[in-house]
Amino acid sequence: MEPRPDRERFVPDPSLSRTAMEDLQREIARLARFEDDLPFDPGRVGTANGPLVAGVDQAFLTDADPERAISAVVVLRGEAVVERVHAVTPLSIPYTPGLLSFREGGPILAALGELETDPDCLLFDGSGRIHFREAGLATHIGVLLDRPSVGVAKSLLCGEPRGSVEALPEGARVPVAADGRMEAEPGTVVGYAYQSRQYPDSTRINPLYVSPGHRVSAETAVEIVERCGGAYKLPEPTRLADAHAEEVKRELQG
Repeated sequence: MEPRPDRERFVPDPSLSRTAMEDLQREIARLARFEDDLPFDPGRVGTANGPLVAGVDQAFLTDADPERAISAVVVLRGEAVVERVHAVTPLSIPYTPGLLSFREGGPILAALGELETDPDCLLFDGSGRIHFREAGLATHIGVLLDRPSVGVAKSLLCGEPRGSVEALPEGARVPVAADGRMEAEPGTVVGYAYQSRQYPDSTRINPLYVSPGHRVSAETAVEIVERCGGAYKLPEPTRLADAHAEEVKRELQG
């Protein structure tokens, strides 16, 4: 998958200053479309003849010099794995909240470049619109590639749930509204806390925080994640990408 020529300036450059990175994110957010513009019916996600959904996740070789990222992509059509690829690339900057795409975006693009298939939708382990400048990892890469994308985060970077997210029943959705830490209009629904799994007789499971990346609404983003299903907390595409990244990591560590 190659960036659109008119958007190649958005390729994550870890050598930029923090101010330049934040300014670029604001430009990306202005181009992002947080409404449905999909080449597929979201109701067919997870079916045998549905769209290709790619899960993207990473593992890290922290004892390497330099530190390296193992970026994995697993493409599914329904429950069938169509393709899985990975790339191992160096990391140039430390993790900084709100600037994740400049640390991990390049490695992710390297892995996406290994694909032979052309996914209809990308699911990222990270935020989309739930971001200080509305330009999390899923939005940054989604706009760069002009591809429908969804962010699926395990914790809330910013924003305020419109209700309790404690011990939610399975399937529950709580809107997340923009707060004073965000540049979005306060009160704007920027995503959802989504309870993908809950087990009443075991340790409480926290919700996922789902937000649109590009060319998808907040409501449809949650529908896509729900329809990706699986027996675990994470949607199956990102769960399998996580497993693939960890498998490669074990192989590299011997």
